[in-house]
Amino acid sequence: MRTTNDAGDLSNAPPQPDSEAGFVLPGQRRGRGSATNASGRYERFRLDSFDDGWGSLDELPGLKTQVALETPRAIITRNQSPDISFDRSINPYRGCEHGCAYCYARPTHAYMGLSPGLDFETKLFAKPNAAELLEKELAAPGYTPRTIALGTNTDPYQPIERTHRITRRILEVLARCNHPVGIVTKNHLVTRDIDILAPMAEKGLVKVALSITTLDRKLSRQMEPRASTPQRRLEAILRLSEAGIPTAVMAAPVIPGLNDAEIEAILAAASAAGAREAGYVMLRLPLEVRDLFVDWLNCNVPDRAGRVMSLIRQMRGGNDYDSDYTTRMRGTGPLAWAIGRRFEIAAEKNKLNLERTRLRADLFEKPLKRGAQLALF
Repeated sequence: MRTTNDAGDLSNAPPQPDSEAGFVLPGQRRGRGSATNASGRYERFRLDSFDDGWGSLDELPGLKTQVALETPRAIITRNQSPDISFDRSINPYRGCEHGCAYCYARPTHAYMGLSPGLDFETKLFAKPNAAELLEKELAAPGYTPRTIALGTNTDPYQPIERTHRITRRILEVLARCNHPVGIVTKNHLVTRDIDILAPMAEKGLVKVALSITTLDRKLSRQMEPRASTPQRRLEAILRLSEAGIPTAVMAAPVIPGLNDAEIEAILAAASAAGAREAGYVMLRLPLEVRDLFVDWLNCNVPDRAGRVMSLIRQMRGGNDYDSDYTTRMRGTGPLAWAIGRRFEIAAEKNKLNLERTRLRADLFEKPLKRGAQLALF
């Protein structure tokens, strides 16, 4: 396994947990979402920094993004969750440089011996053989095509995609095979691939959802420091729509007491930009995400931290999180019900969800095995 730093230099070792896990100076984490780098739940020891009086903390450098190259044996992940609309997905990257403070995928970094905090957004893993694996899996006997979700765990268009271009190569395979794909992203970079997406859209093979959490640039910068600004995401919806690509907006996550008042404004802005569909997901705080999010609240909006967590508990049966498949995406109780009704009214007012885009799977053509000869007739 190799790693690259911001400059693209290679080293021989994969990213390792910071020796200063748990405590990171503000200057070190500038431009990052998490406030801490606490050890993952599988680690035997917890490491903490402290000031020994010699000024050693002042010498700690700023955190840089490192990317390790990972070579998985398979690339399509299967899913059987009853509250999710797809049964298969692809994640070109592990970890996400966007650094969203609320990201439910953060706990997955604990499996790598890394922190779900700052490690999740600074120590990333790329899968350069993803396109080749995909082609092999699509060609397997008995493969039945159904929509592949791209960007379910980490964003396929996070900043490192500019240089690694793994997502683009995946789309090239799907386009050649006429395979349906649904994309979710927070990054304007998706517009780079309009040349692939537009022809796929003409065949009914693709739709793209832009996730917009807030229209407030300051709040977005604090919560999602390396994602595209809200205005750039709206511009991406506009450009995709103008190219004939079906687009949707995801008001996600809805955080009561922080961004829930923006639901109507987000849907109105997205509709004006050309979005046809809309959805929302209530904030989820599984495993380490709970403590990381509370730390973020205390660092960035301390005056609202207590109220936000109180409202979250009101929608989770008095708990910080409820993993029940039937309610985890929407929550329960009067507040959750009111947010749901507001969303429905706003969607109807802005002519969203009048009809759902159904992607085609009947055009699928298995990729030719390497070295195979095309038939003449």
